[in-house]
Amino acid sequence: MSLAQEDQLTAQPVIETPRFLLRPLRKSDAGMIAHYTGDLRLARMTTSIPHPLPPGATEAFIARATDPKREEDVWAMDGEAHGGAEVMGLISLERLDGNQAEIGYWVAPPFWNTGHASEAVRALVQANPFGSSTMFASVFQDNAASARVLVNCGFEYIGDAEAFSVARNSAVPTWTYLRRMD
Repeated sequence: MSLAQEDQLTAQPVIETPRFLLRPLRKSDAGMIAHYTGDLRLARMTTSIPHPLPPGATEAFIARATDPKREEDVWAMDGEAHGGAEVMGLISLERLDGNQAEIGYWVAPPFWNTGHASEAVRALVQANPFGSSTMFASVFQDNAASARVLVNCGFEYIGDAEAFSVARNSAVPTWTYLRRMD
């Protein structure tokens, strides 16, 4: 199967930003995703990435992300067309009840503090591929950089909560944000 056919199979839009494309995941992304998510600094800032990363976890993640019956769409931040890396991070949008969605993202450590997260979030919000009326996001309270990304992209703080982090093996305090799309 060609890469173009693989992208079409997932039925996700490709979203262009000034420095990279947001495109559906490919099986060929597994190596770079495993490389980045194997970094404890990154895994600790997520709810679902285990550390150490078990064998096959990345391939299973890609299989779920490309399943036609999925509830969440996942895009790679692909800078290859602009002279950058093929995978610089991931961004996702999960369908929620009531015409709502939850956005999640991570940027690989070599690309931290470069504006990639803000650019990806801004592009996904603008594209609003699910036609959501509201988008939510949450970040760990010890990740102020991700909180700034959300605020800079028009999200409003709505409260504190906590979420379990697999890498930390504990509940972690979070800040929750909302963006109305109307």
